[in-house]
Amino acid sequence: MTNICTVLIFYLPFSTINVNAVKSMSKLQLEEVRPDMGSSFKILNPSLSNTFLWHLHPEYEIVYVEAAGGPRHVGSHISKYEVSDLVFIGPNIPHLNFDYGVHTECKQVVIQMKENFLGEAFFNNPEITAIKQLFKKAGYGLSFYGDTKIQAAEALKKLQSLDRFNQLLSLLQVFQLLATSNEVEVLNNAPAANKAFEKQQKRMSFIYKYVEEHYHLKPDVNTLAQQVNLTTAAFCRYFKKQTKQTFTDFLNRHRMSEAKNLLLQDKTVTEVCYATGFEQLSYFNKTFKKLTGENPSAFKKRNLDSIY
Repeated sequence: MTNICTVLIFYLPFSTINVNAVKSMSKLQLEEVRPDMGSSFKILNPSLSNTFLWHLHPEYEIVYVEAAGGPRHVGSHISKYEVSDLVFIGPNIPHLNFDYGVHTECKQVVIQMKENFLGEAFFNNPEITAIKQLFKKAGYGLSFYGDTKIQAAEALKKLQSLDRFNQLLSLLQVFQLLATSNEVEVLNNAPAANKAFEKQQKRMSFIYKYVEEHYHLKPDVNTLAQQVNLTTAAFCRYFKKQTKQTFTDFLNRHRMSEAKNLLLQDKTVTEVCYATGFEQLSYFNKTFKKLTGENPSAFKKRNLDSIY
């Protein structure tokens, strides 16, 4: 019998966002995801750039992504990754696709599997103790860095070139690497359950879309607060609690992400400054350096030189 995994996906095209759409966000689309033929797990190389995909599913998921930079929104954790990211996500944790808003080249490897993908008794084996603990911790969302990320990425990128048996062996080696690594960040303070995040899903979905559509037009926090049914003061408190940053910081980080994409398209620094909603070149340069560690000219030269 073919094993069928279920994935709950929340999809909203750019052109349809409005208050009424937000009110209907509690209705999720159910999608069936079948493991690869002859395998107990699914290997994906998704290409969803510019698609807003705030979703959850009952499967565990490893995501490795290579891009200039993008969002890391897992549960209530919001941050940005640079160059690449490796995340292990447990069941039913709402998360945004890692290529959202990426306008340049983006490569991904995604592995999805059920908890019992190797059988009910798999985690009872003493040799698997560390991996068992890893799967428990995945309920918080885990991000890996350093040599761990580099080694795991090399293995994940080679998976599809292997036969089924060696794919499984390689995946188990990746799990053991992650399970025994100290190069890990726990993304949430408590395990994420979809009911607890349902209200935040609706609000954060709208906020993301509002920023995406208005980042270059002086987004008005008062208007945004009204549209999510909060006073401005309550919105600011809510946003800071959810994201650990102010709305202005969040907006500027989004602007810097867009700025990087435009610079990598060989736009001038002045063009990028005004295209991302800044009115003063000096303030744009200052903000860019504060958030990225280098000025926009240096970023552009370093990255374009490496391409050409």
